[in-house]
Amino acid sequence: MLTYTIVQAQTFTETIKKEFTFEKKSDANALMLFNISGDVRIKGYDGDKIIIEVERKITGKTAERLEQGKREIELGFIDKADTLILYTKGICTAFGKLNHPNGKRNNKKYNGYGYDWNSCNNRKSEETYDYEMNFIIKVPKNIHVMASTINNGDIWIDNTTKSVVANNVNGSVILNNITGSTQVSTINGNVDLNYVSNPPADSRYYTLNGDINANFKKGLKADLTFESYNGELYTNVEQLEVIPVSIEKKESAKGLKYKVGGTRYRIGSGGVLLDFETFNGDVYIKEM
Repeated sequence: MLTYTIVQAQTFTETIKKEFTFEKKSDANALMLFNISGDVRIKGYDGDKIIIEVERKITGKTAERLEQGKREIELGFIDKADTLILYTKGICTAFGKLNHPNGKRNNKKYNGYGYDWNSCNNRKSEETYDYEMNFIIKVPKNIHVMASTINNGDIWIDNTTKSVVANNVNGSVILNNITGSTQVSTINGNVDLNYVSNPPADSRYYTLNGDINANFKKGLKADLTFESYNGELYTNVEQLEVIPVSIEKKESAKGLKYKVGGTRYRIGSGGVLLDFETFNGDVYIKEM
């Protein structure tokens, strides 16, 4: 009984609920979610509101540490009228538009927003508590969705019709019933994709330590690239032919630099570019 009381005193959990409506409605409407620790679940529906439910969970070994976590870890949001940005507010990070050159690729992907981890250098010690922010969000299904998390969670995105960008560092990404162009990357996790109509624009799929399972609709017409250090490509696509690899030419201080792309295929009569890359993992492509 004593142990039970101590555990309860060390953990604080609450549910945060919010609703937003875009002040400026357009085809560019987007949700951008930057989580650090915890799951992300986003589902499209026929309404016009963004309905947010967040489980905020703080765990500390002492009452003082627990209170510190409760003070520091909060839900942050930026309402840009046509775009809603959600993030984890607190700890040793600053969030906003990034000006430093670190992570240029991801900054561009997320319109320049992200965490400034340099703030951690001024922190005297490691965090004295653990925390998770677990998101469950309903969004209008015709908006763009960008979502990321880093630890202790997976990303699920379901039933959306516009572009999807998803990035997970220690977990998987699962996309179901999607139709838009897709940019997905994981480290230490799988990528699972189920399209209800094939992507209308170029898409990229990457995982460092995991497999990619991509299910497309029958009649797929696309150009496909595959690159892997220690993985294979498997597919049930019948109309598949190898085509010459791409060669990218760039100028550098040492002269012209050439980059040769990975194995390239054409599915059907060709079309949008589907770019698959793994390090330790296989790629499974199916027409369903």
